[in-house]
Amino acid sequence: MGSSKQLRWYNVAIIAFVSVWGLGNVVNNYATQGISVIFSWILIMLLYFIPYALIVGQLGSTFKDSSGGVSSWVKNTTTKKIGYFAAWTYWVVHIPYLAQKPQQIVIAFNWIIKQNGNFIKEAGATVTSILSLAIFLFFLWIASKGLTTLKRIGSIAGTAMFIMSLLFILLAVSAPMISNQATLATPDMGSLKTYLPTFNLGYFTTISMLVFAVGGAEKISPYVNDTKNPAKEFPKGMLALAAMIAICAILGSFSMGMLFDSNNIPSDLMANGAYVAFGKLGAYYGVGNLFVIVYAIAQALAQISALAFSIDAPLKILLADADSDYIPESFSKMNKNDTPIKGYALTGVLVSILIIIPGLGMKNMNDLYNWLLNLNASVMPLRYLWVFFAYMMVNKLHKEFKSEYKFVKNPKIGFIIGLWCFLFTAFACILGIIPKTPYAANPKAWIFQITLNILTPLVLLALGFIFPYMAKKNKEKAHIQ
Repeated sequence: MGSSKQLRWYNVAIIAFVSVWGLGNVVNNYATQGISVIFSWILIMLLYFIPYALIVGQLGSTFKDSSGGVSSWVKNTTTKKIGYFAAWTYWVVHIPYLAQKPQQIVIAFNWIIKQNGNFIKEAGATVTSILSLAIFLFFLWIASKGLTTLKRIGSIAGTAMFIMSLLFILLAVSAPMISNQATLATPDMGSLKTYLPTFNLGYFTTISMLVFAVGGAEKISPYVNDTKNPAKEFPKGMLALAAMIAICAILGSFSMGMLFDSNNIPSDLMANGAYVAFGKLGAYYGVGNLFVIVYAIAQALAQISALAFSIDAPLKILLADADSDYIPESFSKMNKNDTPIKGYALTGVLVSILIIIPGLGMKNMNDLYNWLLNLNASVMPLRYLWVFFAYMMVNKLHKEFKSEYKFVKNPKIGFIIGLWCFLFTAFACILGIIPKTPYAANPKAWIFQITLNILTPLVLLALGFIFPYMAKKNKEKAHIQ
């Protein structure tokens, strides 16, 4: 057996867990559903995440030599044109993601310096937008100079964030045994009814946040063929991953219920929740704000690295498999730092617009932060639609493709599972555009937010039609010359 095939199922599970999971997933979903999110975590694992991860495994094994990831999977099962749109979607959904990173950096530094969340509550949306824009443009410039140092910082900070996520659960669950101050903030946590959600429209609008939390399994695909026995080791690793995430999600959400009343969730929980939680735990353990400061430093470094890396990586994926019929050659040209300057410029323009415009119609930083996070939850999962589309096509054309690992052997069943995941993702994204603040509370803000929620993904996706037109014109011009 080749030396490259040395990964065991537990290696794959740990690699995937570190790349997919974080404390923010617990905090954000608790903020939208309260303690009933525990029930939702169980459902999302069984009905969505496990098949999603195993689907990615088969696609990674089938197209092990493809360089463009999802776009290559789609191109190999359909046409170059459809593959281009898959690549465009994968890149462009990162625009709202990039627009929020500067906010998270500001919040982290505020907690490092002041150890409170007052800035998030008091800062105006316009001031926040200007500050976020300055931070974004600075790191856009930094990223254009090369990412080696930032990647190293990000790796260290990412590991620290992972440790802090696990430490949070350990500290919270142990707190009642350590301190008399540690009481349950949510009443009736011993009753089963407390954990059952109300299945209404409001509940279904929060599903996109769960999908957003467990998404990103396509990062696992390169490791499928590095396992000793892909057909046995990979699914075993993915089931272990699902179990690890489920345990962390359930215990993490239970811990949040201990610290924050599920029936009276603070409006700034998404932005400040993790810091406040560590502050409470620090008080229980008699270490003051130590946990808060450590977490804030790790968060700041992780978000700085993620900002710079997310400017570069998705763009490189778009250009990795670029076809001159759909992407102008000038757009793919790199400078001496291996940076696609025109791609960076386009990223800068789009993110700047998305940072500034929402700030003109919202009151404060907290409203802006919550809106942008919910927008991310409904826009980012759009890229997963292409994963399930590619899987459906692989099953439809099963005689043309071979794989060391198959999720299910029956292509008809495989197609149905792919269709289910596709429709579930689309359902979550569509309902996710509905603002979480009730219409009656602020009609003008509700209309402003839903307008942005609808226009943002439509405009970003529609821009993808411009590149093929430009590429065609460039070729015609070159032919005439």
